[in-house]
Amino acid sequence: MASYYPPLGFHFKVEVLGITPNDQDTRFTDVGGLGIEMSTEDVAEGGQNRFMQKYPVRAKHTDLTLKRGLLKNSEIIKWVQDCIEQFDIEPKNIDVKLLNEEHEPLMTWHLVNAYPTKWSVSDFSATNNSVVVESMQLFYQYFTVDKE
Repeated sequence: MASYYPPLGFHFKVEVLGITPNDQDTRFTDVGGLGIEMSTEDVAEGGQNRFMQKYPVRAKHTDLTLKRGLLKNSEIIKWVQDCIEQFDIEPKNIDVKLLNEEHEPLMTWHLVNAYPTKWSVSDFSATNNSVVVESMQLFYQYFTVDKE
């Protein structure tokens, strides 16, 4: 009998569509925020004080967080700087691809109309021997998922 093994989460690639990346631009160490939740509204029931009714309002997607070692020359960072520093916001679609052992996509999350809302770099410390990590937070409207 064949056993199912869930895919491993360490082999993935991030592509910002519309930006020609250099070789390092698609390599991130962490991707977070691929999620969706239902927003609700509490409504008091007339004459009923024991509980509140909870009605669904809309789906809400969490912000995407990307982390990687600091790159000196990055087309993605140029886009982030234009959006945040120059307020020249140009939404882009982003593909997050979970890859198999042949480097082919197992699943692809297509994020629609994403733009950066935050960029930061890790702390520097003379007592710590760690890589400098840059983090980006991006808003997106919604995502779709392709299961290859």
